[in-house]
Amino acid sequence: MFRAKVNRSLSFLSTNSSRTTTTHGQHYQYLQCSKLPTLYFQRSLPRLPIPRLDQTCQRFLAAVEPLLTPEEQGGTRRAVEEFRQGAGMELHARLQASDAANKHTSYISQPWFDMYLADRVPLPLNYNPLLVMKSDPRPEYQQQVVRATNLIISSLRFWRSLQADLLEPEVYHMDAKKSDTAGYRRWMKVAPKALATYASYAFKAFPLDMSQYSRLFGTARIPRLGRDELVQAPDSKHVLVMRRGHMYAVNVLDSSGYIESPSVILGRLRAVLRLDSEREAAAVPLGVLTASQRDEWAQNRARFVSNPRNADLLQSEVDAALFCVCLDSEEDGVYDDSHQEPLLKHLLAGKAQNRWFDKSISLLISADGTTAINFEHSWGDGVAVLRYFNELCRDTLRQPFVSTESVHTPAEGDLGNVRPLDFEIDEATRSAVAEAYAKNAAIVDGLDMHLLRYPHLNKPACKQYGLSPDSIIQLSFQLAHRQAFAGYVGSYESCSTSAFRHGRTETMRPCTTATRSFCEALLQPARSRPPAGELRAMIDQCSRVHGQLTKEAAMGQGFDRHLFALRNTAQREGLPVPALYETEAYRRLNNNIISTSTLGSDALLAGSFGPVVRNGFGIGYSIQNDFAGAIVTTYRNQADGKVFIDSLESAFDKICAVIKESDSGSGSSSGSKEGK
Repeated sequence: MFRAKVNRSLSFLSTNSSRTTTTHGQHYQYLQCSKLPTLYFQRSLPRLPIPRLDQTCQRFLAAVEPLLTPEEQGGTRRAVEEFRQGAGMELHARLQASDAANKHTSYISQPWFDMYLADRVPLPLNYNPLLVMKSDPRPEYQQQVVRATNLIISSLRFWRSLQADLLEPEVYHMDAKKSDTAGYRRWMKVAPKALATYASYAFKAFPLDMSQYSRLFGTARIPRLGRDELVQAPDSKHVLVMRRGHMYAVNVLDSSGYIESPSVILGRLRAVLRLDSEREAAAVPLGVLTASQRDEWAQNRARFVSNPRNADLLQSEVDAALFCVCLDSEEDGVYDDSHQEPLLKHLLAGKAQNRWFDKSISLLISADGTTAINFEHSWGDGVAVLRYFNELCRDTLRQPFVSTESVHTPAEGDLGNVRPLDFEIDEATRSAVAEAYAKNAAIVDGLDMHLLRYPHLNKPACKQYGLSPDSIIQLSFQLAHRQAFAGYVGSYESCSTSAFRHGRTETMRPCTTATRSFCEALLQPARSRPPAGELRAMIDQCSRVHGQLTKEAAMGQGFDRHLFALRNTAQREGLPVPALYETEAYRRLNNNIISTSTLGSDALLAGSFGPVVRNGFGIGYSIQNDFAGAIVTTYRNQADGKVFIDSLESAFDKICAVIKESDSGSGSSSGSKEGK
């Protein structure tokens, strides 16, 4: 899977917060000054291929096999063959024709946008994920308003670098020591631009699509009946700051578009806190409405903006803000490493009083400075957000611009640059907010979250025993579910297709016949269980299959998006939806009981999202230098997350025991070399 990398070829200023800052100088205004233009590779990126229909059919059959009985498999094979020779062939031809007529993009881009924007379910838990950043270990930079100031400045430096074409192109380096170098960049600079991507391949460096980056800031999702829309104000000069449900527009760029000085931004945030301290929490926190069912929010918004003052404030100050900064209060909770779940649950969905879920990016900053990103998902995927997340963490650690000792420029009374948004609230809006709050609270109260940190499985252990980290964790999920709930279910792992122009994601199906065979063998009674060496060979086979499926998905050769696009083609052109999509096999596979996602980042403290089906498990996971971790969300009385997390720990124990026993039996400390 392609994962975003933090660029490491930069020069940094001193971290001394008392230094003099030349605010219009390049070092302050820009995060990076890349030798290659940001979109240097965009023109030469290959197009996302449409898989062959027969291969898609074969891959679908392989994916559903572990979920079906032998009798069900026979019926499914007949349905797939009928599809392949009939309606599927016609839809495939129509999809190819549409793709050929739209060479500027990918066959999945617009249907995927439409899928996100047409879904009517609330954004929190269903779509908006959470990324929590590791804290700054230095207390003088972790204090909330100081942390917020540095995060805003680094975000603006990232944004201005992107706009000025100075942000490093996103490239996945197979061997960063050999290719992420000045020499590589010199070669790329002289390569013909139309062939630059292919020249990069010679270095085993894979440029990634950056078309989503332009929507990182200044973008909002506007609720409309039936289908939402995205609006953007890339030249905006302010951010939306939220505190206890109150909303403020705070200018952070000057009239010429330069980033305001650190002391000015710090002073304006302090002015927000001063204003907030002089009044009660918002009696009608409008942000709660963004947690509503989308048609309900569309109707409420339409009524709300029928008031011209409200329409102007909402469109010019909220929708047009570069991003949202949510300054949470003490009562919202702080981070406790021994009991993380309450704060993580609040950051994921919370009470919604101090949120605007429609913004492309929201920085959530707790009273203790704990920082998270909650992002609206329709405009883009993990690669773009993770790049921003990594750069943000790195920049604030390497060169924070203010500390608790910094002097700020007072902004009290400066209503031109710190603007409280005082909407006109009628009874209909008051009632709508109360109703939305009650509905969201009921959903969030019914969400359970369980966390596991397993210290015996980590990056060094995987390297020592020659294991694929991702494969071994996905295998553990399958074993955990099998031993806890006695079955195999639809399972989902997201994989980026950003190696292609306008690529989005593809699904990797981690429940395979190989994982099923291993689980069944391991769970046999001790007297009939295969020896450790044989079980280890089965683990290696699981890794090989997992690695091949991941490679296929990343290279645009999965089957889920192809089948999605074929059904979308039928719906778009008014054709009957083929019977394949009504089969039990298709339904079971796409009822994603186990939905998983991981982001490889040293800056990540935790990541989480809601279950994608009511009786499912939403599993955010990572493998770090000192542990393997998983955060599991479930809906109460629909799925038992505690039973799953306990079973997962047992699964880790069993798999680690097999690995260690087989390793000691072979007399080797290197194990197999099936790493991914």
